[in-house]
Amino acid sequence: MELMTHSSTFLLPNPSADNGPAPTYVLVVLNRNLPRFTPLLWKHAQLRICADGGANRLYDELPLLFPDEDAVAMRKRYKPNLIKGDLDSIREEVLGFYKDVGTEVIDASDDQDTTDLHKCIAYIQDLPNLKNQNVCVLVAGALGGRFDHEVGNINVLCRFSSMRIILLSDDCLIQLLPSSHHHEIHIQHNVEGPHCGLIPIGGPSTSNKTTGLEWNLSDTEMRFGGLVSTSNIVKGEIVTVQSDSDLLWTISIRKE
Repeated sequence: MELMTHSSTFLLPNPSADNGPAPTYVLVVLNRNLPRFTPLLWKHAQLRICADGGANRLYDELPLLFPDEDAVAMRKRYKPNLIKGDLDSIREEVLGFYKDVGTEVIDASDDQDTTDLHKCIAYIQDLPNLKNQNVCVLVAGALGGRFDHEVGNINVLCRFSSMRIILLSDDCLIQLLPSSHHHEIHIQHNVEGPHCGLIPIGGPSTSNKTTGLEWNLSDTEMRFGGLVSTSNIVKGEIVTVQSDSDLLWTISIRKE
């Protein structure tokens, strides 16, 4: 089975690829509190997209991360390439501001069966200039707030399981580990951990093996209503995961 490697080097000032081609980062901003490290994600991304009301968050909260700078100048510097979604949450003055500074706007209100994040991911997936690249989508503001929104965001990971998508908040990250691969997670101990978890998604996971954790799994079954590997601890530089079912990997993000 093919090996897939993962690393949170996008949380570092100078990210690098542990193995294989360097990732092409795309940033999607959702309508929740901006993580404090959003400017770092912005710097690494080649494409920046706001999902509907995510533009309000960028407009309101990004200048607060630079209290000594002029707010208007910060908004112009951190202007998204695209705003896409139902456009039922973005404020008129925010929409007008970003249109005036050259941001593209796509009204997708005709589709009421998918979330704004889903719409943005589908847009990214179809971009011809990103074909054959090692694309990694960083989703800022994906966790916290309404639980049904969080579940909707996790569902997007499952709907686009062939893409690397990482859900981010100030506290943690979540990504899908597809069962089609064995996984090698390179831990960036200075910015993440030690708390972590592996969660079966979509049904029971009958066989799971890990290394690099305080409580490793050894042909262990996981299921809701039974064992789920929450509140685990990373111990090594590398965590390996093998499973017969798709799993969610989550790890805490350090705040110091």
